[in-house]
Amino acid sequence: MAEHKNNDQELGKPPIAQAAYDQLAEVYAARIETKPHNAYYERPATLSLLPDVNGKRVLDAGCGPGVYAEILVDLGGEVIAMDANPSMVRLAQARLKNTAQVLLARLDRPLHFLVDESIDIVISPLVMDYIRDWRSVFVEFNRILIPGGLLVFSIEHPMMKYFDHYETSNYYAVEQVSYTWRGFGTPVDVPSYRRSISATINPLIEAGFLIEKVLEPLPTEDFKKNAPEDYEKLCREPCFFFIRCSKPPSSASITGQ
Repeated sequence: MAEHKNNDQELGKPPIAQAAYDQLAEVYAARIETKPHNAYYERPATLSLLPDVNGKRVLDAGCGPGVYAEILVDLGGEVIAMDANPSMVRLAQARLKNTAQVLLARLDRPLHFLVDESIDIVISPLVMDYIRDWRSVFVEFNRILIPGGLLVFSIEHPMMKYFDHYETSNYYAVEQVSYTWRGFGTPVDVPSYRRSISATINPLIEAGFLIEKVLEPLPTEDFKKNAPEDYEKLCREPCFFFIRCSKPPSSASITGQ
């Protein structure tokens, strides 16, 4: 069993979207289960990439208010959830009660609370957009995963983000951009990073992962019923990008952070 210790004492500069999520946390938690882009587009795609989690140790890396963690617990997983935002951690703890451990921790710091090869599956839905240096994160995921373990994550689609900002962007650079979110009540400016497709894929390879599947899903019928105005657009233009990859069975953890 891993020794779990909070690493919030090590934090320096706040995470890129901390202020935005401080504003969003309560209404985000209230709406995320039924908001169409999340409930009927992103979540079905992420769940389709997961194996049977019953009896598996799962890290929910960037858990938000705990929706995925709750699903994974209900599916029989032993879940450790973490988030960089204190309000999200509080909301996840309230949702999960004592069914999962929820920690305040950052992905851009070493995951000292997890020992080597102690996790079967890492999921990180719509979280990596807030991290600039992906290689160090993927090295840590490789370290904590068992040989043959899986990483499943989603991001905003790299091409969508580029075309949204192409007038001021350099496609080949990792750049900070911002969107105004209007689906959670009062509009909130949410900063994130955009990067090329090669900058999305290569850090995984460099960290020792094998890419098993890349998914650019179409919206579900439930999405069509709940948001018909956006359904046709999503049938023509991708919004999210999903990757499932594995740590090779004989792989040693990559070091050199």
